[in-house]
This record gives sequence, C-alpha cells and structure tokens, in this order.
Amino acid sequence: MTDSDTITSLLVTALESTWAAIRSRHPDVPEVVLTVGSGSTGGSDLTLGHFAPNRWIRGEYEIHELFVGGEGLQRGSVDVLGTLLHEAAHGLAVVRGIKDTSRQGRWHNERYRALGEELGLVLAQHPKIGWSVTTVPDQTCHQYRSVLDDLMFALVAYRRREPERRGGRKSNNNGLTAECDCGRKVRVSRGAYDAGPIICGLCDAIFLAADM
Repeated sequence: MTDSDTITSLLVTALESTWAAIRSRHPDVPEVVLTVGSGSTGGSDLTLGHFAPNRWIRGEYEIHELFVGGEGLQRGSVDVLGTLLHEAAHGLAVVRGIKDTSRQGRWHNERYRALGEELGLVLAQHPKIGWSVTTVPDQTCHQYRSVLDDLMFALVAYRRREPERRGGRKSNNNGLTAECDCGRKVRVSRGAYDAGPIICGLCDAIFLAADM
C-alpha cells in the first residue's frame, strides 16, 4: 500500500475491476453500483453477496445494485471472484428476462444453473436453496488471473460477524412455516425441517422456510 491508498479504495477498486473484467468477457452482464457492508445480522445466516435490480437512480436511469458482504472477504480472492460471478449470473437473468429463482430468491433453479455455467462456474445443488453452491474451476481462475492478483493484494481486511443475538423467544420451540412453488404452506418443527427436504406432492418442489 502507498500513502494514498486506503483499505476501502484498494478493495472497491479491485472489486470494480473484477466486475469490469466479467462484463468484458460477458457483455450481457449489466452495469452496477457496488456496495460493501455487513452480510450478517446476529443470527446463523450470512449473505456473501446479492444482485438487486434497479435499486439506484441516475438521472432518468435506473442502475442495478451489487452488494458484497464484508464477512465473506476472509475466504480469499478465488471465492470472492466466485461470489461476483454468482451475482453476475443473476444479472444475466434480469437482462434476459429469465426467472432464475423462486421463494423470495432463495431457490436457484436449473435456469440459474445454466447461467452460472455460462459464466464459468461449477454449481452443486443444495437441498434447501437449489443450484447455489458455486465453485470456481482452474480454467476460470486462469481466465481471471490478473484480477485475482489484484483481489489478493486488496483483501487486507474483512468484517467481523455481528454478535449472536441472545434472549427472546426461540423459534426452535415454535416451528416454522415453509412454502413450495405452488404456494402450499406447512408448519413444521425446526428439527423436522432440518432433517431433510420436504417435497410437495403437487409441484415436486421443496418446501422452503419463509421465517428462517
């Protein structure tokens, strides 16, 4: 780092350069406003990133938002590239008018899988959120070698997770509500939900918790 560099400027520059490199290889990936902040809320969930359509206004134009969770920066440059490519696939879906998720954006379907693979990711299916488990293969790392070097240099800090909330009523004792793609809802205990996927007999989709 030079005297004129700050942690913030290094990080934002490297993330923006990585997004620009993705757009250069895949022109359908849209322009974004980049934000970095907390991906934790004091619970067990952690947001590594998100793509939010049309969240920013510039004159008469709307611009999409790319959020990167500061806690995930600890994982290193390759995994951060994976997060950006993951969100870029959601960006492609918006630009092309493809419905790539359901259940408030949690379930990633086969159309999302195809978009992620188009961007060079390897995707595995998670029983609760679909084709969302991303890996960056060696070939893709080689394609982004220069920006990976910049990311590695810039990732000098990461955000600590929010402290776990204590007190209050525990949802484990009261169960949770889960919903499938056709809109049916069931109320189950946390233990039953965590034991494995619950499949709807009408639409064959997995019931996903709406109040996790």
